[in-house]
Amino acid sequence: MNNIIRFGVSIDEKLLKRFDTLIEQKGYVNRSEAIRDLIRDMLVQEDTSSPDAEVIGTLTLIYSHHASDLAEKLNDIQHQHYDHIISTVHVHLDEHNCLEVLLLRGQKHIVQKIGDNLLSVKNVRHGKLTITTTGKDLP
Repeated sequence: MNNIIRFGVSIDEKLLKRFDTLIEQKGYVNRSEAIRDLIRDMLVQEDTSSPDAEVIGTLTLIYSHHASDLAEKLNDIQHQHYDHIISTVHVHLDEHNCLEVLLLRGQKHIVQKIGDNLLSVKNVRHGKLTITTTGKDLP
C-alpha cells in the first residue's frame, strides 16, 4: 500500500460549506475521498489530452429505428472501425427509439473521429462521447 500523506488546505469558509454540502449529496464518506477524486479527474484530463494518448471511450447514441437506412449507416461505420470497437449494446427504449452504447479503445484522435462520424449521421437524435483513461497510470 502507498504511503498516505496528510496536508493542509486553506479555503474560504463559504466555499468549504458548499463543497461539504455537495460531497454529502454525492455520498462521499469524507473530504479526503472527494479531493482524491478531484485530483484523479485532473490527472485523467491530463493523461488523455494528447491526440496520441491511449484512451477508452463510451459513445451513447439515441435514434429512431424508423429513420430510413439509419441503422445500416451506423453499422457500416462501426464495421469500418471494428478494431477499435470493444463492444456495443443496443436497447429498444420504446416502439420508436433505440439507445446504442459503444465501448471504444485506441488513440484519442481515432476514438474522437469514430465518435464524430457516428454522431454526425443524419437522424441521430442525440449522442455523447465520453473519453477516459485506460487506468494504467492512475494512482
